[in-house]
Amino acid sequence: MPSIHMGLVPSHHAQRKSAGAIAVRHGKEELTWRDLDIRSNRRARLYGQLGVGPGDFVSIALDNSNAFYETSFAIWKLGAIPNPISARLPAIEARAIIDLVRPSLVVAQRSDWLPGAPCAPVDLDLAGIDPGPLPPPPDVPHWRALASGGSTGRPKVIVDHHPALIDPEATYLGQPADGVVLNAGPLYHSGPFVHSHLALFAGATVVSMERFDAEEALRLIAEHRVAWMNLVPTMMQRIWSLPDAVREAYDVSSLEAVWHGAAPMPGWLKEKWIDWIGAEKIWELYGGTENQGRTIINGVDWLAHRGSVGRPDVPGSIRVCREDGSECAPGETGEIYFHVDDDGTYHYLGAEAKRLPGGWETLGDLGWFDSDGFLYIADRRADMIVRGGANIYPAEVEAALQEHPAVASCVVIGLPHPDLGRAVHAIVERQPGASPVPAELADFLAARLAKYKRPESYEFVDAPLRNDAGKIRRSQLRDIRETWLVEGLPFALAPTDAFDA
Repeated sequence: MPSIHMGLVPSHHAQRKSAGAIAVRHGKEELTWRDLDIRSNRRARLYGQLGVGPGDFVSIALDNSNAFYETSFAIWKLGAIPNPISARLPAIEARAIIDLVRPSLVVAQRSDWLPGAPCAPVDLDLAGIDPGPLPPPPDVPHWRALASGGSTGRPKVIVDHHPALIDPEATYLGQPADGVVLNAGPLYHSGPFVHSHLALFAGATVVSMERFDAEEALRLIAEHRVAWMNLVPTMMQRIWSLPDAVREAYDVSSLEAVWHGAAPMPGWLKEKWIDWIGAEKIWELYGGTENQGRTIINGVDWLAHRGSVGRPDVPGSIRVCREDGSECAPGETGEIYFHVDDDGTYHYLGAEAKRLPGGWETLGDLGWFDSDGFLYIADRRADMIVRGGANIYPAEVEAALQEHPAVASCVVIGLPHPDLGRAVHAIVERQPGASPVPAELADFLAARLAKYKRPESYEFVDAPLRNDAGKIRRSQLRDIRETWLVEGLPFALAPTDAFDA
């Protein structure tokens, strides 16, 4: 059917579905399609009274909740552009994003969340506001504006060039039009925001977690017969780390597709999920929020091209280049570039794209193509460690470390070394109750990594290193530890003998 404005999606599905059909669930709270339409109408009128107009940005600083979806659809009903940001950001980081976006309104948990910003609390009384339809929303050329810290930690905002129009009968990545989709991640992040809203656009029911919990995810899959979900590798490792008896107690046979992306996936972990769920049900997508291009691969093809993220879905749209801009040969590592047309798929607020002549842009990832045209990711250029002239990719070291049963997660960074230039340092998040020691991990890695790639030192922590979106601030972790070294401040370095060449 013809595309409709995103703001009209709730009323469209409310009219075609049964009166009690559920659009969104968070815990015990449910929104039918009619509820979502009425409550987003009321919010739209309220936000309009607070000054939101067509083409404005509206920042959403909310935890995962039904109110988040009411707010996003209310923004589209006004012809405005949602800008989701984490409600847990330190004030200085939130202020930096707000200064870039200059929203007409910030919908937050509290009106005092960011002093001086035009904040409105999410729990304003909606009871007396007209729930009826609004005038047709005006066209807007950008359906979302998502914040990203990138590899540098400096905020930028990615403004999508896709208009706020959607075909409500089209489906995305095999999502079930009348089935159930699980959202396990924070809605301020690109993947959860995009996947869950695209599911709603097509009429699916979204069961959304307030915060990720591995066993709770399995319980929700079993209870609601979830057919489709998108996870990050951190979530998949937490689920796999559950005791076998716990994991096997839940019926996950309803799953038709499990997608993952957003971070490197350790090969051993992907194999475990393929054995558990089935190769034909495991899918990976590689691409950026910038939407310049993407690759896709399922578990069947992955087993034949272990470690690949797939082929470009548009032939010739991705290439790997040397530093001089020339194209790499198959098997040769270089920087990954996407081809974009003159109009582009996005623009940045607070940053500039890195481009080559002819319309090629990079996100800073390094990788290579094999002879069959399958792409492999090495790491981000900014994260690569140069140790004594040898290139070390932290993602490879992290994947090997995370195979150890005592390691919940880890981050590998390069620290200054007077002879080698950089030394490999591993920050290890321990599994609850585990007490790994450097010698144990060094022995474990001996059969998995060349000696020069193994960490020279370890640091053990109990707090999570990655957020619920699987993201880390690697540059921030590195900068803090470099400062500690310069100032002579102690931190939990546990050296090994791996400084030997």
